[in-house]
Amino acid sequence: MASSSKIVQSTQDYSFLRNLNKPYLKIKAGKGNYLETTDGRKVFDATTGAAVACIGHGNEKVIKAVNDQMNTGIPYLAAAFWRNEVVEELCQELIKGTGGKMAGVYLTGSGSEAMEASLKLSRQYFYEQNKQTRRLNFIARKRSYHGNTLGALSVSEFHARQEPYTPYLMPEYVHHISSCYTYRQQQDGESDHDFISRKAKELDDKFQELEPDTVAAFIAEPVVGAALGCAPYAPGYLKAMKEVCHKYGALFILDEVMCGMGRTGTLHAWQAEDVVPDIQTNAKGLGGGYQPIASVMLSEKILKVVKQGTGEFIHGLTYEAMPVQAAAALRVQQFIREENLLDNVVKQGAYLEQGLRAALGNHPNVGDIRGKGLFWGLEFVENKATKQPFDPKLGIAQKVLDLAISPPFNMTVYPSTGCADGHKGDTIILAPAYIVTKEEVDHIVTTVSKVIRSVFSELSRRKLEIFWGMPLSKVSWRISWNLFISFDHSLFIFTIHYFLCSFAISFAHSLFPLLIRYFFHRQKNYKLKKKWIALLYPPPPPNQRGGS
Repeated sequence: MASSSKIVQSTQDYSFLRNLNKPYLKIKAGKGNYLETTDGRKVFDATTGAAVACIGHGNEKVIKAVNDQMNTGIPYLAAAFWRNEVVEELCQELIKGTGGKMAGVYLTGSGSEAMEASLKLSRQYFYEQNKQTRRLNFIARKRSYHGNTLGALSVSEFHARQEPYTPYLMPEYVHHISSCYTYRQQQDGESDHDFISRKAKELDDKFQELEPDTVAAFIAEPVVGAALGCAPYAPGYLKAMKEVCHKYGALFILDEVMCGMGRTGTLHAWQAEDVVPDIQTNAKGLGGGYQPIASVMLSEKILKVVKQGTGEFIHGLTYEAMPVQAAAALRVQQFIREENLLDNVVKQGAYLEQGLRAALGNHPNVGDIRGKGLFWGLEFVENKATKQPFDPKLGIAQKVLDLAISPPFNMTVYPSTGCADGHKGDTIILAPAYIVTKEEVDHIVTTVSKVIRSVFSELSRRKLEIFWGMPLSKVSWRISWNLFISFDHSLFIFTIHYFLCSFAISFAHSLFPLLIRYFFHRQKNYKLKKKWIALLYPPPPPNQRGGS
């Protein structure tokens, strides 16, 4: 029988992978916060995939719920014809989680599908009221990502994922304003109130530019995930944006695919300030990775218009509202509630923030540490004073991932690029499971700090090698770099440290053999003398000896 590693290797040849230019680690098992590779390594999953496995891997209660549903013989039902009790239970659970402030739930298979459905639903909302409606435009934000299907990609602004498909997107109907990105956008001396007022005016101006009665909806992530590395909204921002939307009769859509379902400390990110959306998308943390599932939640206002109009949502997908998906998601949400995991998200999230700021807040290449709950991002910069990003060709975020996931670190981080201007800007995201402990948070902070210091130490060493035109001692470099980081010395002092360390190490390297030889010649013990001879003068390799 062929070994599992050989089977995996041979089948990979037939897989059309997302990246054909790199080797992938093969995972064979998972439990709690750890993944196990086929070669026996245990990797700490500090990102839960893409902020998905929110209650960890291998949860037996969820696995049992999935198996129980499979054993009924109906993992799938055509949603166009049938409903199922577990599907209705999940919808009820989700509405209860909003405190009754949302009114209906549409279940689908992924975050991208949920955003597509939201765009169509917002169009149908106005179409039901007036078939001649002019409301065709969407206003979204720069540095945003809402999904990989064409509609969802159209309302995004993530150049690396959009550029090949630009001809198929909807530039005539999608318009962008700036995101809520305080690190790069809030001006010196500008208060939060003034910053938010400026953002609200920008949205208002865009309505005026497009003509208010042509705008269907404004779309935003409360805490931006992949596109901005966990950039949270400023206090009061969501309320201000919603007020502008409703002033002109447009809908307020929140994309909580990545930041929702408990990730930021409340079940829904908008609940922190009680700014209820008209339409909301959920996904990743909804099913926790145990089944592919997403949801669109709609307010009473939306539900009422559709009910009084055609009475049907003119949309549908084959694998929507599957009972086995609903069974998994329902048990995940029940587990979060039963174990009071949202309290742990708040507690460990605050501890993670504290640890990251203490360990990396003064690092010269860590420009910003931002996030909420168990959703944290670190943005890397070449110059901390000017916030200058690194050249994308250096691939800083990818370098951090590559080192982190390798021995001896064995930890996942989530890399992202383009936060500064759509092309430049490197961030990593940390999004551990809601079950994470204080000791595991310490492990995350310690490991990530070591990885980041190692990456930038090596990068700086290579830059100086180019400057001096010669290779530099890694030992001297590490000593000098650690002094530089620890005491925040100038580059001049760092250079002196380096050359003093190099001289000391070179001197010791030259002196040590002389001391050994001196000791050897004074040694009278014959057996010990033979050991020293073997150590100092090892025999040549077999292929360099005389004879055959």
